[in-house]
Formats: sequence, structure tokens, C-alpha cells
Amino acid sequence: QVQLVESGGGLVQAGGSLRLSCAASGRTFSNYAMGWFRQAPGKEREFVAAISNAGDTTTYADDVKGRFTISRDNAKNTQYLRMNSLKPEDTAVYYCNARWGPQSYWGQGTQVIVSS
Repeated sequence: QVQLVESGGGLVQAGGSLRLSCAASGRTFSNYAMGWFRQAPGKEREFVAAISNAGDTTTYADDVKGRFTISRDNAKNTQYLRMNSLKPEDTAVYYCNARWGPQSYWGQGTQVIVSS
């Protein structure tokens, strides 16, 4: 089992920034590829960004490219999502995901609200 705890969400004005964190425990963090997903009210959960287990490969959804940066610190068992130039459409619950082969774990989510 992997336990994931997100933090760093909150209310921010459009154009502002937030940094989300996801602290992992329970298994060897560096084995897992990590990612961020989000779910807006009335919508399905969608992919935001992912990072390889070593941190050398990242991918982003098109609508966050250039604004969001995913990173990880394997020594701290933590991944991050730096979000800049936030837009009201970024409002959602953001979820941390850990993946290794067929194993996939989710955190409880952290709310991000971007006011216009």
C-alpha cells in the first residue's frame, strides 16, 4: 500500500500561483511514477501532469503546458505541482497518483479555487 497526502490547495486570484505537495509513505517512493489529476465540478477526472520515477521525464496536459511544473524529491518522498498563471478554469480538486505496473494509488485530493 502507498498512502498519499496532498496539501497546498486554496483560494487564489486569477494570475496567481500555488504549489501543491503530495507526501507519500508506505512503499519505496522512487519505484513509482507520479502524477497529478484534477476533477472540476460536474466533470470527469482528467490528467494534468506526470513524472517518471527518476524524475527525468515529464508530461503535461496541453492546457497546463508552460504554466504548471511537476517535480519530485525522492529523498523526501514528495512530489510537487507548481501552478503559475492560474485561470478560473483551473478550479478543481487536485489528486495525487502513484503508479507502478498494475498498482495505482490515489490521495484524497486538495481543493484549488481560482477566482476571476
